[in-house]
Amino acid sequence: MLELLGVLVAVLVLTVVMLAALVTGKGRAVPPALPAPDEDLLPGVGDDATTPRDTPKRPVEVVDLPDDVPAAPEPAAPEETALKAAEPVRAPLDVPEPTSGRLTRLRARLARSQSTLGRGLFALLSRDVLDEDAWEEVEDTLLGADVGVAATTELVARLRTRVRVDSVRTAAELRPLLREELVRVIGTDADRTLKTLPHEDGGPAVVLVVGVNGTGKTTTCGKLARVLVADGRSVLLGAADTFRAAAADQLQTWGDRVGAGTVRGPEGGDPASVAFDTVARGRATGVDTVLIDTAGRLHTKTGLMDELGKVKRVIEKHGPVDETLLVLDATTGQNGVVQARVFTEAVTVTGIVLTKLDGTAKGGIVIAVQRELGIPVKLIGLGEGPDDLAPFEPEAFADALLGDEVAL
Repeated sequence: MLELLGVLVAVLVLTVVMLAALVTGKGRAVPPALPAPDEDLLPGVGDDATTPRDTPKRPVEVVDLPDDVPAAPEPAAPEETALKAAEPVRAPLDVPEPTSGRLTRLRARLARSQSTLGRGLFALLSRDVLDEDAWEEVEDTLLGADVGVAATTELVARLRTRVRVDSVRTAAELRPLLREELVRVIGTDADRTLKTLPHEDGGPAVVLVVGVNGTGKTTTCGKLARVLVADGRSVLLGAADTFRAAAADQLQTWGDRVGAGTVRGPEGGDPASVAFDTVARGRATGVDTVLIDTAGRLHTKTGLMDELGKVKRVIEKHGPVDETLLVLDATTGQNGVVQARVFTEAVTVTGIVLTKLDGTAKGGIVIAVQRELGIPVKLIGLGEGPDDLAPFEPEAFADALLGDEVAL
């Protein structure tokens, strides 16, 4: 009995297993039949293609190429086909005009604005009778040209003596006499050279440019960089005028034109710090000359003069300041002498730069500044052009004052 029951249970279990197998088999996907060996498996060819499946196959033709067919070019290496980054386009550097004889070439321009003095003196001194009234007019003419009282008195005294002794009357005789006396009063023995050569220890020459705002100080600093580059110097500019917003940009533009670097600080920053960093970089890079532009606010404020003195003291931690150039506007006349006195109390001025001499300036200011301050004029500005800054030459300047327009 038990054996029969075991058989029935086994049959029942087997039946359940078979039914389960049949149920799961109905949802299983049937794999597709493999194509015949000669069927085309290319995409687009088959039941949905426009080409009927029974289209006969073309036999593969083998073509022999001639020997002179050029080989296909090899693909370029990746680095050759890669796009190169566009390099910044740099404007070509300016080539400054050589400084040798520059004032001689610019003399005609200066003469056109200064010849009034020469014509006036010739007209007075060539009179038939030179009485006291005539000599007073000569004095007035010289004073009106900003020659200064002391220089005028001396010049008139020498002219009176020579005209009387030499019996000079004609313009042809007066011209060499006047030229000689003007050159003498301007002075030819002053040292007008610019100390711009590097020191023996490799340190750069340092030039400090000072002056009141409006005199053309920053422009003069840029033009001086061109003068030095034209003479073969390497130059670094320092924008220590941090109080005028456009000063640093203006100076950098001048430097970029001739390939001179510019050191600048934050607007309103410490000018002495900018000056110190400029000289330090100049020493590190081995440039010949460092030019430092300074602030030029009102010279009557003692605090600002003290600040200028601080700039110089900080620079001297690296070494001496070789030149301190004071920029004066020649159109201000005797006011320029007053400015010069105040600046010489703050720093030791070694040379004067007279700008705007081609305008309404009265050229006698050259004589007045030198006579009253004992400081030589080393450079003069004769226009707005980038190369209109020239080394001062007494003889050429005297010719211009007298309107001696020689063919250049």
